[in-house]
Formats: sequence, C-alpha cells, structure tokens
Amino acid sequence: MKVLNLLCAHQHAFEGWFASEDDFQGQLARGLVECPLCSDKGIQKMPSAPRLNLGVQLLPAAMPSGSANDQSAGAVALSGQAGSHPGPVEQAALLRALRYMVANTEDVGDRFADRARAMHYGDLEPRNIRGQATARETVELLEEGIDVMPLPMPAALKETLQ
Repeated sequence: MKVLNLLCAHQHAFEGWFASEDDFQGQLARGLVECPLCSDKGIQKMPSAPRLNLGVQLLPAAMPSGSANDQSAGAVALSGQAGSHPGPVEQAALLRALRYMVANTEDVGDRFADRARAMHYGDLEPRNIRGQATARETVELLEEGIDVMPLPMPAALKETLQ
C-alpha cells in the first residue's frame, strides 16, 4: 500500500492510498482522483517523508499545540494568517462540521428559499433544513431577517469517504 500526500489546484492538502505508483498514475489519468474538499481533479503528488515507527510515544506535555487534546468536542477552530489556506487539520474540522450539518438537517433541494420563508412566517413548522438558493434568493432572505448561511458542500459529503 502506497500512501501519498496530494494537493489540488486550490491548495487543499489530503492523503491518498493506492496499491502502487502505477495504480495512482492510472487513476489520475482516468480522472478518478479528486480533492475531497472541493472536488478539483487538478491533483499533484507532493513530497513526503517515510514514517518510521521507532516505538517512541509523545507524552501529553510533549504533544504539539493544536493537537486534538486541545480542542473541545464539537468545536471548529481555524488557525493561520488571514488569506492563508487551511491545513489538513482545519480541512478535517470543516468536513466534520459539514457532515454533522448534513446528518442533522433535511435536504429540501431547490425549494430552500420557499421553505425557509414559510418557516420564518409561521406557515410551516420550524426545522433544520438545507438546500440550494441563488445568490439573489439568499440576499432577499437575509433582507427579510431570515438567518441563512451559504456553505460549501463537497461531493465527498454525499457518500462515505474512504
């Protein structure tokens, strides 16, 4: 098994597991390798160092800051300078948050604006929904005082990510 560090054209870093270098190159040539965050297929292989398991474990005091132990459950914390690209930890946190949102909302598709408006004015029972709205519909909802938030929905959230 070959584990490769990959990067899409939008600077999203992720890991890919392949049977061999030929398997990676074949999948790349057929357009089967894509970024799990933005679905971009402009993927390049990044240099990586081999992992050497020497039996040494980090003690909690020696763990680098920003480790999973520093984060409270369910929190999403982004670090870095303004305009910088999120690293793998931030990307993973975003995907976890989006998966949680998908699991806890109803997809109303392109009827989102109508449903959100009906719930706001009491015509429908309030519930957590998600769906698609045009930029104009989103602005109109916000102007009416209806809380909506555009979110990226990577294709990876529609199916189990392996």
